[in-house]
Amino acid sequence: MGRGSKAIDSNRLQLFIFFIVFTAEALVTAKARLLYQTKPNPADAVATARWLVSHNSWGVLRNVVSFSDGLPGGGRGIPYFYLTALDPTPRNALKDARSSLTISEFPIGSCGRTDPENPTCAKLTLTGKLKLVDIKSKEAEFAKNALFSKHAEMKGWPNDHNFQFFKLDIENLFLIDWFGGPKPLTVAQYLKPRM
Repeated sequence: MGRGSKAIDSNRLQLFIFFIVFTAEALVTAKARLLYQTKPNPADAVATARWLVSHNSWGVLRNVVSFSDGLPGGGRGIPYFYLTALDPTPRNALKDARSSLTISEFPIGSCGRTDPENPTCAKLTLTGKLKLVDIKSKEAEFAKNALFSKHAEMKGWPNDHNFQFFKLDIENLFLIDWFGGPKPLTVAQYLKPRM
């Protein structure tokens, strides 16, 4: 092969890489548009709160943590976690269960260029108690399916790290999704949304 064919192969490779990057960016943009289109009306606090929990995959619970509230389209609104006692978050929760999980709309991609602190970019804080889920219960099976469907990598996490399933037993909610301060929202309303 001559130098000319190497240059052609290099050009093809560059074109291929450009195509992959362009396609990936287009998919991310399309996903953001789809999510934005399905974002609930800010007047519906319950729908917005459930949408935030369902569409997010991580938040801050004394630390950055991954979570899931159920299989796609079948979330219950209760965040489940797969945590190890090597992390202080669950270790501390076993001594004092009071916890809060804060999530933002920003990672979903539907805030556009809006700053994450802008009231139109929704944010939700769920406060309550972080509780260990009984491994022999049906709830543990639900938590496992919910988490592993959203975070497939968790299936391969080391057994010797003693990961366990936890949930946040919600006692209070704080939602900002528009101007005018936090939305009044009870736990009962959140857990039993209108269909």
